[in-house]
Order: sequence, then C-alpha cells, then structure tokens
Amino acid sequence: MTALGKLFRTTVFKLSIIYLLVFAISSGLVMGWMAWSIRRLIDEQITAAIDAEIKGLAEQYAQGGIRRLVFVVEARTRRPGASLYLVTNFQGLPIAGNVTELPAGTLEREGLIETAYQRPDSQVPDRIALARIFQLPGGFRLMVGRDVEDRETLSRIMSRALIISLLWLIAIGTFGGLFVARRVLRRVDAMNDATQTIMQGNINGRLPVTGTNDEMDRLAVSLNLMLERIGELMAGLKQVSDNIAHDLRTPLNRLRGRAEEALRSASSRDDYRTALEHVIEESDQLIRIFNALLLIARAEAGSATEAMAEFDISCIARDVGELYEPAAEEAGLRLECDADAPLTVLGNRELLGQAIANLVDNAIKYGAPLPLLAGADRDAKSRAREIVTVATRRNGAHAEIIVADHGPGIAEADRSRVIDRFVRLEGSRTRAGSGLGLSLAAAVARLHGGELRLEDNAPGLRVVFALPARAESEATRQVRDGRPATGSADENPRAETKAADTSAR
Repeated sequence: MTALGKLFRTTVFKLSIIYLLVFAISSGLVMGWMAWSIRRLIDEQITAAIDAEIKGLAEQYAQGGIRRLVFVVEARTRRPGASLYLVTNFQGLPIAGNVTELPAGTLEREGLIETAYQRPDSQVPDRIALARIFQLPGGFRLMVGRDVEDRETLSRIMSRALIISLLWLIAIGTFGGLFVARRVLRRVDAMNDATQTIMQGNINGRLPVTGTNDEMDRLAVSLNLMLERIGELMAGLKQVSDNIAHDLRTPLNRLRGRAEEALRSASSRDDYRTALEHVIEESDQLIRIFNALLLIARAEAGSATEAMAEFDISCIARDVGELYEPAAEEAGLRLECDADAPLTVLGNRELLGQAIANLVDNAIKYGAPLPLLAGADRDAKSRAREIVTVATRRNGAHAEIIVADHGPGIAEADRSRVIDRFVRLEGSRTRAGSGLGLSLAAAVARLHGGELRLEDNAPGLRVVFALPARAESEATRQVRDGRPATGSADENPRAETKAADTSAR
C-alpha cells in the first residue's frame, strides 16, 4: 500500500472528511438561510413602498379622476429610480408610464405579482419587477411596481460566495485532514515499530512519548506501564524458575539420598520406618514451598478477588496472635496483641490471614532473645526485648497491621530485596524456611491495593501491612457488640490463618 493510500485509510482522515462534510452542509444551510432572509426582507420593503405609492395615487385618482392620475404618473416617471408605472385603457394600450412591454395576460392578474418587463430606455430585455395591478372604472388599469434587479444581483453574489467558500473549505479541509492524518500516522507507525521490536523479544522496549499529554501520549504511557508490569512478571518468573532450580535441588537431592541410603543400609523395619519419616518430612517441606508459590501466584494474578468481602481485620489479627502465643512462649518470647479497635477492610479473608500469620511467624523466629541475654540474670531491658507485638490502627484512609520484634532486624539496604521470592539473608540460612513469607505478604498487599513496609524497630524489625480501610459495616458492628451477624456464615479464622513455614529472612 502506498503512503498516500495509508493516509486515506486512516481513521483520522476519515473523521476529518466527515467533519468537513458536516461543516460544509451546515455552512451551506446557514448561508442559504441568510440569503433567503435577505431576499424576503427586500421583498417586504419593496411591497411596503409599492403600497405607499398606490395609496398616494389612489388619493390623486379620487381627486381628479383618470386625467389627474395620468398627469401624476407622467410626472413620476420622469424621476430617476426603480419605480415602475403603467396606465392602460380598456384595450390594454399604454396611456402613461415607463413600462413598454409586459408578458401577455399580466394586466389581467390581480394582487402582488412578479413579472418580467421592459423600459423604453433600457437595452436589457426581460428585467424583473414586483408589481400590483388594479382595475379602474371605465376599463382602465393601473400597475405600480419596483425593479428587483438589485435583489437578483445580491442573490447571485451570495450564491457565488457560497460556492467559493465551500470550494475553499473542501480544499483546506482535505489538506488539513491529510496533514493531521500524516502526523497521527507517523506516531502510530512509531508505536507499531516499537511493538514489533518488543514482540521480537526486546521486553525492555517502550512506546515513544512526545510529552504533549494528548490521548496518544496517555495511551502510550498506559501501555508502557503495562509493559513494565509484564517485564516485572517475566523477571519474577525467570527468578522463580532459577530459584526453584537452585533452592529445590538441595531438598530433592536430600530426599533422594535418604531413600538411597535406606535401600543401601537399612536392615530392619525400624530403619525403613525412620527413612520413610525423613522422606515424608522432606516431602512436606516441598509441598509447603509449592503451596506458598501457588498462593503468591494467585495473589499476583488477582484470581482471589471474587472471594472478597468486608470484615474486621483486627479480629483476624487477634486470632492469629492467640494462635501463635504457644509458639512464642516456646521460643522464649511474649506475644502482645493490641488489636481491639475494629477496622473494616474489603479483602480475601484467607489470604490476609495467611499473610499476617507469616509476618507473626517470622517475628517469632527472628525476635527470639540472643543467647547472651538468656538466663535468670536478665535485666528489665533484656526482658523488654523478648516481646513480639501485633497491633492494628487506622492511619488516614488505611488500616495498618503492625508486627514488631526486637531481633537482629534487616539492614536498610536489604529491605527492598527481601520481599523477592526465595531471598534469604546470610543470618537466616541456618534456620528453617524458604524465603517466601514476605513475598506472599507483599503480593497479598498489592492485590488489596495496599503496601508492605519494612521499618527499623530500634532494635529489630517493624513490618507495616497497610490496606485501604472502609466504613464499618452493620455486620462488623454486630460482631463487635457480641450480636450474631445476620446473613454471614460462622467461619473459623484460625483454620484460615494456619501458616506454612515460609520464612523470608
């Protein structure tokens, strides 16, 4: 297809032609209405002038009869102007006036008529006039009229102006449409070239943005944001694939090694049983890792949005705190929960409970007291560091769940990367976990339009899980007041918040 053909086929050019036709028709109607209005105004003025002259001539006829009428008409015909007069006898022969010829039958017509005529001193045949014809006693007839050549000239001028204007409008509109279509086509071709580059594998390519902030720029910005998100997902997928290949190779090799060792060296039923128990333990760890990856994938894909409902997130935080109190005591910690104020959010109860449970599980693992502080001689300051807190609060338009510990914490330089999958810092590689806990919490926060922030607790780590807060519903008020919530099923939040071992540090 030629470049001109591409221009003619563009939507912009077609729209320009449509607008051009609409504007041309509108302009023609406006100018036609103006011409008709001017013609009508001129006719009304001529009719008024004719009626005034007829009134004056009628007075003259009443005073002196036909002789005086002829005398007055002869006097008026000698004046310059567009007025026309004609007095004829009963045979239709002219007696006085400045009209020599009329079409046959004109004098038999009555009222206001438009007729052709000819003056004795005019070389132009068939001029047009508006006139009135009266029958007088004795068979005499009187015609009084006005020449309308000026009206016809004005009509021709208006018609010529309309045609010329439409021609200029069509020419300017066509070239303007081609110019605009060419500019738009150039930008569309640039976008097409960029998309072809991206489709060939350059995922870092972006659509050009001119900076005019028009609809094309807004479209390009939106598509670029989409490409960035796709790039992040592709990078995450590559990272997950690499991490799975690297981090799951060890437990799989260990699983295979235990099975081979059992086949090679086991000599009794107990040996085989012990080997099978180790195999089941390793298998459970692999299943937990895959379950965590599945939850993260569901959260990032947004497939859990259909199960969203309004509920009190403080209730979930309290239930998670109660669920983990025994684990905290076993680790030598005291878990304190400050989640009394109701905070209503819209979300997936299961995913939010899982995310909060992972954060509390991490705090218990890494908030345990250091060995130097353990013992009976610990002072009050040391005992204060053995506390893990779970709190909820409203901060503006957000509901925040805060989980804080007094462990070693995370360096500020590492806080942005620990939310990636399978990332484990050096100090946590000796502990059980897979490095997916914070990744899951961050994915769940993004799914609900919130964010996950890691802050310094001086010492320790303070994790803020922020979600958009909603107005308190009637069902939440009923639960808070101790009344049964109507229309809602009695769910077991503890069953939903049972966390897998997905430590992120």
